[in-house]
Amino acid sequence: MSMNDPIARGLASGWNVVDASKLTENQTVEADVVVIGTGAGGGTTAEILSKQGFSVILVEEGGLYYQKDFKMDEQTAYATLYQEGMSRTTADGAISILQGRCVGGSTTVNWTSSFRTPEQTLNYWSQKFGLEGLAPEVMAPWFDGREERHTMAPWLTPPNQNNGILRDGCEALGYSWQTIPRNVNGCWNSGYCGVGCPANAKQGALLTTIPGALDNQAQMFHGLRAERLVMKQDRIDHLQATAMGSDGVTPSGVTVTLKAKHFVVAASAIGSPGLLLRSDLPDPYNRVGKRSFIHPVSASVARMPAKVEPFYGAPQSIYSDEFNFRNGHDGPIGYKLEVPPLHPGMAAGVVPGHGQTQRDNLGQLPWLQSVIALLRDGFHPESPGGTVTLRDDGSPVLDYPMTDYLWKGIRQSYLDMAEIQFAAGAEAVQAIHMDSAWHTSWKEAKAAINELPMKPHRARIFTAHQMGGCGMGSNPEESVVNGFGEHHHVANLNIHDASIFPTSIGANPQLSVYALAARNSVRLAQKLAAKG
Repeated sequence: MSMNDPIARGLASGWNVVDASKLTENQTVEADVVVIGTGAGGGTTAEILSKQGFSVILVEEGGLYYQKDFKMDEQTAYATLYQEGMSRTTADGAISILQGRCVGGSTTVNWTSSFRTPEQTLNYWSQKFGLEGLAPEVMAPWFDGREERHTMAPWLTPPNQNNGILRDGCEALGYSWQTIPRNVNGCWNSGYCGVGCPANAKQGALLTTIPGALDNQAQMFHGLRAERLVMKQDRIDHLQATAMGSDGVTPSGVTVTLKAKHFVVAASAIGSPGLLLRSDLPDPYNRVGKRSFIHPVSASVARMPAKVEPFYGAPQSIYSDEFNFRNGHDGPIGYKLEVPPLHPGMAAGVVPGHGQTQRDNLGQLPWLQSVIALLRDGFHPESPGGTVTLRDDGSPVLDYPMTDYLWKGIRQSYLDMAEIQFAAGAEAVQAIHMDSAWHTSWKEAKAAINELPMKPHRARIFTAHQMGGCGMGSNPEESVVNGFGEHHHVANLNIHDASIFPTSIGANPQLSVYALAARNSVRLAQKLAAKG
């Protein structure tokens, strides 16, 4: 099996890949371009630049895990493949943050949903932030190209029951629903996307652009933390990086210095602002780490009369945008409705109750169904996002205050989700909220949800989408980079990840990052070639 695996094959053929935890002495390495991060943005950038003949070094803080490591085991996977061992939260601990920390970044562990940036969002950006270059008709060919590169297409297999119930409830109430495009090729429909694809079907960075870059002589360090970018005049001279020890998280004491003509930061909407802040780069208007968005996610769980088995089958295949832009940009907050998989470990961390109550709830797991609402934050004055700052040890943390405007949206989403679940035949519904009971009718649920306290640590809020913090815009007083991801104040720095989104987008972000990174990397390659 192993030699059918492109990673095993590439490593055997002599790819230039260094496990920094095995380094015993400090070293300096040089290239045309250093790319920090190997997720949607970093992988795309590295492949495009290396194919144009530039020497590229990729830097990844997490480890290189691939098919041989993906054992469909939640506990090991969450501990090794996610930021902070999947215990990352906002500063007050009230919002859980699911984020990849491995080669391929979040694209290695995401649930494969592949949406274009909504036209409403692109139009809003061009009106509000002077980003006319990102209008829908300009972006269309870039979306086309990335859909092809990552084998993205609407999922043709019938949805699993978990997703089918969202469709059925929407049908019953006359709400719109659609099939989700997925980036898969030869998918086994097993449902274990969140712990690394055991079938090598998921066409994330790990199996597409990272091998593409390494086949074109790019070099990759994994287990290497980008510590700080060091300037000389108006340019970055080098990156100081720290090798992780064998545990993947404790520095070994070995340092690597990476010199380059150009630097591309693609370390995520939490990691990239963190790196810029640690590096003390020019930030005259104090924009770095501001306007950080997350699509705050609420959830509702239903007990169905027939088995759902929400742990099997493609995790996400049906969605509804009925409520996403219904109130325009500046009315009450909109949200996209989707379905999460409910694997035992994940469910135990999410479904309310402790002790015997939780045991009873989880005993019902095969009959449980869940819907999530992704709140489209950042489009309204009362949705200004959060702030990324540094802890004492230099690690980044997101402070994300929930405003009354957001809480109103969370409550309304509980109502809409419960109504859909009852319309699809649920026996009982519970909001994923510490004070919610099981309700056996829509009437009873509606009355109770309207009384729930909307407070941190009571409502269970989570997110798998981090955006903003290095926002793009034409005006340097309000943004960090321009519409091509070029830093306003540092001559040889680009940012190519979701941190440049000026708002959230109202859809799962991977395709938006792929497309922007492709467009901005083609432009960067032209500029580097012109300089010779």
